[in-house]
Amino acid sequence: MKTFTDVITDPIYVKPEGTDNAFQRFLKSMIRDERDLPFLYLTLELTLILLPLAIILYLPVPGWLWWTAAIAYQVLNNFRYKGSFGLMLHCTSHRVFFNKKYGFLNHYLPWVIGPLFGQTPETYYSHHIGMHHPENNMPEDESSTMAYQRDSFRGFCKYLASFVFTGIVTLCQYFIRKHRQKLMVRAARGELIFFLACIGLSFINFPATLTVFIIPFIISRIIMMVGNWAQHAFIDAGDPANAYKNSITCINTKYNHKCWNDGYHISHHIKPSMHWTEHPLFFRKTLPEYIANDAIVFDGIHFLHVWVYLMTKRYDLLARNFVNIGNRFNSDQEIIAFLRARTQKIDIATVPINNAVA
Repeated sequence: MKTFTDVITDPIYVKPEGTDNAFQRFLKSMIRDERDLPFLYLTLELTLILLPLAIILYLPVPGWLWWTAAIAYQVLNNFRYKGSFGLMLHCTSHRVFFNKKYGFLNHYLPWVIGPLFGQTPETYYSHHIGMHHPENNMPEDESSTMAYQRDSFRGFCKYLASFVFTGIVTLCQYFIRKHRQKLMVRAARGELIFFLACIGLSFINFPATLTVFIIPFIISRIIMMVGNWAQHAFIDAGDPANAYKNSITCINTKYNHKCWNDGYHISHHIKPSMHWTEHPLFFRKTLPEYIANDAIVFDGIHFLHVWVYLMTKRYDLLARNFVNIGNRFNSDQEIIAFLRARTQKIDIATVPINNAVA
C-alpha cells in the first residue's frame, strides 16, 4: 500500500508568463477556454500529420510509399495519438470547444478526425453524455459493469461482445424509452454513415479502408470498454449510485499528462463539466469525502494497469499501488479483501432503478 503524501504530479493549469504572439492570440480567440489551447495544438497536429497519411493510402502511389504510410499511420494512430485524441474528444464533449463565432468547427473532431480513430460521428457524445453520465453505471446504463464479475476475463469478453454487437441497438432503444429522439438520431446516423462509408470505400480501396478506418474502429471499441470496465470495476453493492463507491481515481501517472487527467474518474462523475486541469486541486480539496466514502485511489498506475491486474487476478499489485487515504487499512491483505468484495457480480434485479443519478 501507499501513504498519501499530498504530492500530486498530475497537470494543473499555470498561466504562461509573458505576452502571447499573434498566432497564439488568434488561436485563443477561437476557443471558449484558453486552458484548452493544447487541444487546438493537437488538432492541428492531427490535421497536418495523420490526415495526409490517410489520404496518401487512397492514392495510386508506389508500393514502398504505401506501406511506409500504412505503418506510420498505424503506429501514430494507435500508440502516439489514440489516448490523447480519445480523451480530447471526451473533454470537448463535456465542454464546448470552439466559441460561437467558430461554432461550426465543433463538428470537426467528431466528423473529420474522429473517424480516423474509429470513432463513429456523434455516437461517443450520445452514449457518454446522453446515457452514461445520467445513468451513472446503474442498471439502465447500457454500458454498466454491475452485472458482471469484474475480475473475470470471461465476464469482460461477454461485456465487450454485448457492446460490439448490440451496443448501438440498445443505445437507441434507451433513447426511445427516455423520449430523447434527437440523441437517438445522432447516434444511429453517425454509426450508419460510418459503416456505409467503410463499405463504399472498401470497393474503391479495401487495404486503405482497412488501415485507415476498420482497424482503428476495432481497437477503439476494445479500448473504450477496457477503460469503462476498469473505471467502474470496484462497486459497493450497498451504495452503487455513489460516485465515490462505483468509480476509481488514478493519480501521479504519465497517463494523466497524456490524457488530460482522465485518471480522476470519481471527481469526473461528481462534476462532469469540471475542466480537466482542475481535478488534482479538487481531489486534494475534497480528500475528506474520499476517506468518508471508502473511495478507491491508486498511485502510479492507470486504467490499463488496473484492467490487466484484474484479468490476471493480481490483487497484490493493485494493493501495492493502493493509496491508504485516512489510514483505513493495516495491511495489504486487508486491502485485497476489500478490493475483492468490490468486484463481485451484482444482481441488478435487486438494485432500484431510481437510484441512478440523473
